[in-house]
Amino acid sequence: MISEENKEKGRVAEKMFQEWLEKHKIPYIYISQDPETFSSFFKEDLRGKRPDFMLLIPYFGFIFVDVKYKEISQNEYPIDAYDSKKYSSIQRRFNINTWFVISNKQVGFNTWYWIPVSKVLECGIDTKRSSKSNQLFFPIPKNKFIQVAGDDSLSRLFSKLFGEN
Repeated sequence: MISEENKEKGRVAEKMFQEWLEKHKIPYIYISQDPETFSSFFKEDLRGKRPDFMLLIPYFGFIFVDVKYKEISQNEYPIDAYDSKKYSSIQRRFNINTWFVISNKQVGFNTWYWIPVSKVLECGIDTKRSSKSNQLFFPIPKNKFIQVAGDDSLSRLFSKLFGEN
């Protein structure tokens, strides 16, 4: 069960990400997290898991994004194993790219760490159990993420995807 404090941190991260999207004029659809707004597929098959945003990328299509507030630990970000597997199911079943985007107060929400769900599953071979929540997670090294600064746009993400350093 997620604590109220962690839920609030997640809401703040989503709000800051939404501001970043607006700043860069990136079209998006916010996906309401209210259970009454989604189909039984998400309630039953995915046990309520759904991404936070759908980013609309002109002449390309769209991607799902789940925004997370995570703090770095031992140069790794902990990515929930259950979330990763459920989002992987969405990605495979519907052929929709799904990404995690992470930031936190420590970086002033001025750096966003992007990683596709498929890469989490490739890199996250071993799971660990959280001493706080007892949940399984994948410890993903920070260097596996694509860092996008607050002043960068999505072009930074795509240039990193296609090999520009």
